[in-house]
Amino acid sequence: MRQTCAQLLEHYAEQRKIYKSEKLRFCGTEGQDVYNIAAPLRDGDELVVPARVEPRSSEDSQVMFFRQQGEVWQLDSDLPQFRLQDPFWTRIQGELIFGGVEIFPHPTLKGALGWRTKFYRGTDLASLEHFATGPEGMKDIRLAELPNGSIAVFTRPQGDVGGRGTIGYLHLGSLAELNPETMSQAALLEQFVPDEWGGANEVHVLADGSLGVLGHIARFDEAGNRHYYAVAFKFDPLRQVPGPMQIIGVRGDFPSGDSKRPDLQDVIFSGGLVRLNDGTAWLYAGLSDAEAGRILISDPFHR
Repeated sequence: MRQTCAQLLEHYAEQRKIYKSEKLRFCGTEGQDVYNIAAPLRDGDELVVPARVEPRSSEDSQVMFFRQQGEVWQLDSDLPQFRLQDPFWTRIQGELIFGGVEIFPHPTLKGALGWRTKFYRGTDLASLEHFATGPEGMKDIRLAELPNGSIAVFTRPQGDVGGRGTIGYLHLGSLAELNPETMSQAALLEQFVPDEWGGANEVHVLADGSLGVLGHIARFDEAGNRHYYAVAFKFDPLRQVPGPMQIIGVRGDFPSGDSKRPDLQDVIFSGGLVRLNDGTAWLYAGLSDAEAGRILISDPFHR
């Protein structure tokens, strides 16, 4: 049964528990905002965070990579930079798969932007090369390698199909089949009520063969302000059935801070979940389209 943001928030308030909460500090991009990060990935012996970087007054962003140096994340100017938004990554068949959203002038609407998801692959960050592009108008496409070697694909159609944005699913035999035509054929999971929307942000292959999906759900209020919340649900790739969705993080769980615009204050954008061995997990997220942070929570996919 589909639940509204209000219903999910009511349940979240009853069981909410935050063990730690902190902002991430970035160096090397003075005068620009660093937000909508992905989870840290290992590059050699060090951790690297991919992040969206742009001026406060613009959405013309680049994805840059930051290395952990003590309590700060320092820009690594030797690593490639991509003219993309909202980075993500996974590993499939031994390769690093990286992606983000490319924006461009809308082909038919004057003054508007279009967008599409671009995918890159390589043995490491320095060797990434473009290999696939998603359908125009589609963000939040996420991949995972299933135990049998096939590829799980979560999509996010919106418009005539998908409304304000919903989650679709299909599986492919290999990355060679990843193209706009196949992604447009994904079956809709129909998890959101018509006036709300959401998408997948990261996929974890769990020990029982199911998929743990980190995502977001969002809504407008009467004043037109946006509200984004981090969610998680399990997904059965054999039956292609999602389990119940739960909110696992809201903006108020993180330290207060700046916002790109007043209508984006109550926004977090799920970046990644780092699962620990003690039943907890770090949730990494963009904050109010201006900053980034993480909270330590109970692992939503534990047991």
